[in-house]
Amino acid sequence: MTTLAIDCATEACSVALFNGGELVDGRFAAIGRGHAERLVPMIAELPGKGRAERIVVSLGPGSFTGIRIGLAAARALGLAWGAEVLGYPTLTLVAAMARADHPDTPITVCMNGGHGEWFVQNFTDGGEPEDDIRSLAPPAAALAGRHPFIAGNRACALAEQRGDDRHALELLPDARAAHLLGPAQLTATLAPIYGRAPDARLPQAKV
Repeated sequence: MTTLAIDCATEACSVALFNGGELVDGRFAAIGRGHAERLVPMIAELPGKGRAERIVVSLGPGSFTGIRIGLAAARALGLAWGAEVLGYPTLTLVAAMARADHPDTPITVCMNGGHGEWFVQNFTDGGEPEDDIRSLAPPAAALAGRHPFIAGNRACALAEQRGDDRHALELLPDARAAHLLGPAQLTATLAPIYGRAPDARLPQAKV
């Protein structure tokens, strides 16, 4: 089965085409902003313009805009190609990437959130989540991280909070590593995982 992977929930934007579990081609760029302009051209650069029988896409948490862009592209391409579309949590992919070089190691994943907070989640040595994703201020995130080994784009910052940076691995999610995700880590429920309440709120009705 051919699979197109899309990940643009963070400051990174990446796509990859797989044949079975083998990477055919992929693109990765840490761009910060501009995912809407970059994502579709990156897909079009892949062999066969990225056309695949299955699409997997990051559900977040991360950038509200990036999550929505990735999901919209995955849904549109899935409809056009008649492809199955599945989602995965961003932090789960980061944990899988870290475990590729550190098998059988429990991991705390720490990623940039919003308003100075960090997303934190702990994973077992088998890669299963131990708790829910939380968006926390740095001191609380340091207390929430259970494991000595930390991965993510705030791994070093979390390690500094704890006073030990010996086991910190700075990582951004990369669609080229999506083959590391097992079937149990994919879902047909394409609901965004925001990890925190939205910044914008609807005005309350006047009484």
